[in-house]
Order: sequence, then structure tokens, then C-alpha cells
Amino acid sequence: MILICFGTRPEWLKVKPLLKVLDNYQLLFTGQHEDLLKSVEVDYRITMGDHSNRLDGIISDCMIQFPEGGFDSVLVQGDTASAFGCALAAFNRKLKIYYLESGLRTYQLDHPYPEEGYRQMICRLADKHFCPTELAARNVEEEKCGGTIDVVGNTVLDNLVHYRDKCSYGDQVLVTLHRRENHHLMREWFLQLEDIARWNPNLELIIPLHPNPNVQKHKDVFRYVKVVDPLEYPDLLNLLVKSKFVITDSGGLQEEGSFFNKKVIVCRECTERPEAIATGHLHMCSKPELLKDIVTSVNRNPIITQPCPYGDGNSATRIKDLLWQKKKIES
Repeated sequence: MILICFGTRPEWLKVKPLLKVLDNYQLLFTGQHEDLLKSVEVDYRITMGDHSNRLDGIISDCMIQFPEGGFDSVLVQGDTASAFGCALAAFNRKLKIYYLESGLRTYQLDHPYPEEGYRQMICRLADKHFCPTELAARNVEEEKCGGTIDVVGNTVLDNLVHYRDKCSYGDQVLVTLHRRENHHLMREWFLQLEDIARWNPNLELIIPLHPNPNVQKHKDVFRYVKVVDPLEYPDLLNLLVKSKFVITDSGGLQEEGSFFNKKVIVCRECTERPEAIATGHLHMCSKPELLKDIVTSVNRNPIITQPCPYGDGNSATRIKDLLWQKKKIES
């Protein structure tokens, strides 16, 4: 029995494909995005307390409230504080730890902070690494983390297969900016976006504005950029497949945009998903003042036909087969 842990919407999107192919699991909800429980039934849940340090609180709540159930292994995904907390709780109980999306690295603990630190620490605890790419697998191997290593692709792409036929290159540009490391530059990023929208009336820049107060407080700069409320995932995908290109600091959109052969301008100093730089899907923008020139270049030639380096949309089936093989060997 596997205990599958999730608490945020990105985590749910990446574990959801596994639930369609596995039949021997329980679900632990770690409590960050409560609205997920409107459509998801779980076996266990962790209640987040009111702590002066949120990250400390998430980790301690996960460890203290970790269930004592009939499972012998724990699957965590990604790089959140709750993923690390659950992995550490499993380690303390000598349970097997399966790490989904293992091996992503920037090797800069501040970019992104705190995620880079958590993903490195989870790797040290994991018994089985489900890596999205060959590069991620090499990172785990070179760090001598231990455990078995398998390249399976990224499970989030399993959700996208039936959207591929809808792809086109319209005049819309999907924009998302919210990462913690960009908060001190958010106004500068927004001013650049507003300038780009003003001088490119043939493009419609659309930003589903993140609810974080550090993002919301700068929305007053927008006149030409279209600001909308945060979108449900299907609505976000429908906008993505019609977009000419993408401007983002998100990790997931780097994968999703590349799957749909959209060029993605990444507003960060570095990325833990560098594979798509070589294929031409990702275009790094380390500073706000560089954005206009990169947008001009991408807008001039938005079409890309290289294969997506993050997987083909069949990751969950590969993981199921690997777990089945492991079960046969143990029995």
C-alpha cells in the first residue's frame, strides 16, 4: 500500500494521473489548498496551524500529524515544505520513500528558495527516484543519493494529451508571475509588461493575477495588460493552447508550454528545467530590462517543432509498470 501525499494544486495535478492507473493506495492531504477537497476524497488530512514561521509550521505539522496507517511506502512529489515534511516523517518511521519529479536542480539554494533546498534533501531520503529526464537522473546519480533511478517523464503532461489537437498560435500571450524570488522586482516586471502591451497592440497580454499580496499590490500599473482572476486549470490550458507564446516564472508552465510547442520566456535567473533551453522552447530572461528584446525576438518567430524534452504524456503508465516489477521481485 502506497500513501500518496499532496496539498497544493500543482502537486495534485502531478499525482492525479497515478490514481487512474494504481489500485493500491491511500491519499494524504497536507492542507495548503483547501478547495481541492471539493472534488477529491482523501483518507487522511493534516490541519495546518497558525505558526509565526510558516515553513517551520508546515514541516512540523506534517511530522506530528503524519498518519500511522496500513501503508508500507510513501510517495511525495516536487519541492514543497510539506513534501519534505512527509518524506522526513516517512524516513523516521523507516517507510520506503518514492520521489516523483526527482533530480531537478539549479544548485543555487536561493533560486528558487526554499524549493531547491527541499528537493535536494528529499533526494537524500528517497528509496526510489522517478526522474522526468535523463539530466535529472544524472543529477541524482552524480550526487550519490542512493536508491533506484528511473526516467519516466513528467506526469503533469499526462493531463494534456487530449488538448494537443486544439493547439494554435493566436495573438494572445499568457503571462504568470508570482515566484517569491521575484517579489522584490515585481513592479519592474509589471512595468515592462505594460510597456510591451502598449507598443504591441497586435498582442493581447493576459495575466491571471496571483492572489499573493506581494503580487496584487502592483496591479495598479496595468492599463494595456489584461488582468483576470486566477483561472481553473482547464481554462488555463485552453488559454495556453491558443497563445502565441508564454511569459512566466512558473515551473509547471515551462513543461506544459513546451509540450504544446509554445516558446516560453522564463523570468528567472536560472531554471531547474534547462533541457528545453537547448531545444529552443525556453528563453531565459534574468532581468526585467531584458524582457522587451526577448519578446521582440520570440514574437518574430514563435513557431517551434522540436520534441518536448519533459516527456510524452505516458509517465503514469511507466511508473505503474516499474512498481509492478518491484512487487513481482519482492514476492
